[in-house]
Amino acid sequence: MTVKCISPIDGSIYAERETLTRAQADEAVTKAKAAQADWAARPLEDRIALVQAGVAAVGAMNDEIVPEIAWQMGRPVRYGGEFGGFNERATYMAQIAKDALAPIEVEDSDAFRRVIKRVPHGVVLVVAPWNYPYMTAINTVAPALIAGNAVVLKHASQTLLVGERMAQAFHSAGIPADVFQNVFLDHQTTSDLIAAKSFGFVNFTGSVGGGQAMERTAAGTFTGIGLELGGKDPGYVMQDANLDAAVDTLIDGAMFNSGQCCCGIERIYVHESLFDAFVEKAVAIVNGYVLGNPLEETTTLGPMAHVRFADEVRAQTAEAIAAGAKAHINPADFPNDGGAYLMPQILTNVTHDMRVMREESFGPVVGIMSVKDDAEALALMNDSNFGLTASLWTADTARAEAIADQIETGTVFLNRADYLDPALCWTGCKDTGRGGGLSVIGYHNLTRPKSYHFKKA
Repeated sequence: MTVKCISPIDGSIYAERETLTRAQADEAVTKAKAAQADWAARPLEDRIALVQAGVAAVGAMNDEIVPEIAWQMGRPVRYGGEFGGFNERATYMAQIAKDALAPIEVEDSDAFRRVIKRVPHGVVLVVAPWNYPYMTAINTVAPALIAGNAVVLKHASQTLLVGERMAQAFHSAGIPADVFQNVFLDHQTTSDLIAAKSFGFVNFTGSVGGGQAMERTAAGTFTGIGLELGGKDPGYVMQDANLDAAVDTLIDGAMFNSGQCCCGIERIYVHESLFDAFVEKAVAIVNGYVLGNPLEETTTLGPMAHVRFADEVRAQTAEAIAAGAKAHINPADFPNDGGAYLMPQILTNVTHDMRVMREESFGPVVGIMSVKDDAEALALMNDSNFGLTASLWTADTARAEAIADQIETGTVFLNRADYLDPALCWTGCKDTGRGGGLSVIGYHNLTRPKSYHFKKA
C-alpha cells in the first residue's frame, strides 16, 4: 500500500511512500526495543546533547523545509516555517530535564534508602498531525528521547516528508537509527501494533474519531495514551479590554494558518458595548488578507491542506447563513476562492444551534456574538464538547482569574491567544482528550514511577 501527499497548491501528488508490511513494522518495533536499553543507559547529559544537536540539524535545513511545508499543507512561505517554536520547545524541555526526571528522595538513612525514580516506558509511538507538523511532533519526540525512550514516529500522510527530515537530522547528530525511527504505516497496521502491546506509550494528536479509535485499540492492553484532539476555542472580550489588541490577536488566532490551528480561535464573545466596534475592526483586518499561492511572498492566506477540509468549512458557513447568520466578507474580494483555497469569513447573528459554533471548523471562519455580562459569556464558553484553550480580554486580572476558574478547558489565556508555552502543561478536557504534554508534567507522562524500598543490612 502507498500513502500520498496531495498538494493543496495544485492538486498534484507531491510525495508518495510505501507503507510497512506488518512483518516490517514488527521488525521496526523489535529494533527499537533492543536499542532502547542502551539508549536509556547513556548519561542524561549525553541524551540531552544529542537531541539538541538533532534539533539544530533540523534548523540547518530550514531553507528547504519552508517550501516543503507550503507544498505539503499550504502555509505561506512568508511565515518562515516552524523552527522558532520547534527550537523553543525542545530547548526548554532540555533545560528542565535534570530536575523533572530527578529521583524523589524520601529517606537515605543508616537503616533505609527509599526513593522514587522516573523510568522510561520503553518505546513511544508518536502519531503526529499535519497542521503544525514539526512543532506538534517535537512536543513529544524531544522529551521522550531525553527521558530514555526509543521513539517511533508516524506522521500524517499530508506531511510525509516531515518525519524523514527529522530522522535525517537526528541520525546525522548521532542519535542511533533504531532509537528514533520514522515509519509509514496504514491505519490497520498501526492498530494491530498497539493491540499487540508494541509500545509503552502512544501519543496521538488528531481528530476525536482518531482518538476514540486509539482508545478502542488499546483497550485491555494498559498502554498509556496521550490524546490531543482539537477544540472549539472561545475568546471573550470584556468592556474594559484593549480593543485594538483584542481584535488583532483574536482575528489572527482565528485566521492564521488558514484557521488550521488546534488552539485557534473559533468563536468570539464580545461585551455589547464593544461589539459593533470589534466587528468593524475585524472585518477591516480580514479584508486586507491576500489569498493565493503560498509560494508567493505576497500571500498571507494559503490554501487549506485538502479540498475536503475546505468543503467542510464551506458547508458549515453556508448552513449558518441559511439559518440567519450574517456574512461580513464579500466573496468578490477573494477571487482565488475555490478547491482547497478558501476565503476567510466573519459571521454575526450566529447561535449555538449552528454547527459553525459547535463543531470544530478548523478553517478561516469565526462567529462573533454579543454578550451582556460575564455570566452569559461563561455559559456560552462552556457550551461546547471541547476544552483546549480559552482567551480572556480585560485589564482586571482578578476578574479574569475568577472567570478562568470556571471555564472547562485545558489552558486559559489573558490578553493573548493561540500560543503554546512549553513551561506550562499542554492539556485538554472533554472531547479534546486526555493527558498532558511539555512542562514537567510532560516528562511525568513519558515515564513511569518506580519505587525503591531498601532496608540496609
